[in-house]
Amino acid sequence: MKYKLLVLDVDGTLLNNKKEITPATLATLLKVQQMGLQIVLASGRSTHGLRPVAEILELDKYNGYILSYNGGQIFNMATNELLFERRINPELIPYLEKKANKNNFTILTYHQDTILTNNAADKHVQEEAERNKMQVKEVKDFAGSIHFSPCKCMLVSDDEDALVGLEKHWKRRLDGALDVFRSETYFLEVVPPSINKADTLAVLMDKLSIKPEEMIAIGDGVCDITMIQTAGLGIAMGNAVESVKRCTDFTTATNEEDGVARAIEEHIIAKIRPADVPLKELNARARHALMGNLGIEYTYASEDRVEATMPVDVRTRQPFGILHGGATLALAETVAGLGSMVLCQPDEIIVGMQVSGNHMSSAKEGDTVRAVGTIIHKGRSSHVWNVDVFTSTGKLVSSIRVVNSVLKKR
Repeated sequence: MKYKLLVLDVDGTLLNNKKEITPATLATLLKVQQMGLQIVLASGRSTHGLRPVAEILELDKYNGYILSYNGGQIFNMATNELLFERRINPELIPYLEKKANKNNFTILTYHQDTILTNNAADKHVQEEAERNKMQVKEVKDFAGSIHFSPCKCMLVSDDEDALVGLEKHWKRRLDGALDVFRSETYFLEVVPPSINKADTLAVLMDKLSIKPEEMIAIGDGVCDITMIQTAGLGIAMGNAVESVKRCTDFTTATNEEDGVARAIEEHIIAKIRPADVPLKELNARARHALMGNLGIEYTYASEDRVEATMPVDVRTRQPFGILHGGATLALAETVAGLGSMVLCQPDEIIVGMQVSGNHMSSAKEGDTVRAVGTIIHKGRSSHVWNVDVFTSTGKLVSSIRVVNSVLKKR
């Protein structure tokens, strides 16, 4: 597969306006992870706030990562390991609080599952807490309450002009000590120097030995521009701001129209044929599916012949220790399914239509059976496969006929 890493912004990209992952987008993302693509959630959210999203996507099963605080941390979901982080020198917090108070801005930071702020009633603070599934604690002495090094601080105000003015001032005044940028019209973010999504992704790609041209990045906001420009394929959401769209290779549909799923279907899934994928990768991708659960492994695949093996054990035997007929049919469908996928064109999909088998003898627990599938009819709308299943000694166990329907993708 040309691409190895898929980097997704979260709010406005992966999630719809209800802050949900739609069933279509979830199914597509699980599919590409089964195909071997690793996913990184790159967001301004806290690590705590990204965990529920990562769990829905099953990033722990598929070696996915969280890139939180707009690059402040990298977290490995599979190992529960913090791989990278940069934090703000707490000695700078009194200065940030002084400027916030002078301008009548709300100030906040994150600590574990809590947002600390000087104004808990601020609507944007409440929205941020809800988005990150965190509680809010109001403190009168903000700087005096910070006994740790924050990953980032945010100043909050509906006076956009005032935030812009402070942003310009701090870009000069704090150059080299802190970086500042506006992630929303009402948020001015303060982060450690040289922290952005692209630079932190470079750290992760180096750890994974992945080149920029092997990465796809999808986003909608100004904070996503650096990672989109770094990626081999940069994609803007249909709801992205115009400055983001000008920096990308493609623009997909909006986050309300499954834009992420559409982009993946067009630029990843549609360009991969099973015939081009090594058997080792096909077997690895199926480890969490029925095929993997039954211990089925492909051993050979061509346009007219497919072979696979399956152990006769507690997963596939009947209570009396012989191979279960249902498991045998599943093995046959697995073989014929791959065979038809190898034969079909990029704009076609395969749907199983009928399976019928004759069981001639038994295979005992402890054996490993071998299925040999051969194509006996290749039509424009259907394929017919004959699958013979043998014991390790060559005894015929079952002879199974599988019919697959060939459909055009919509």
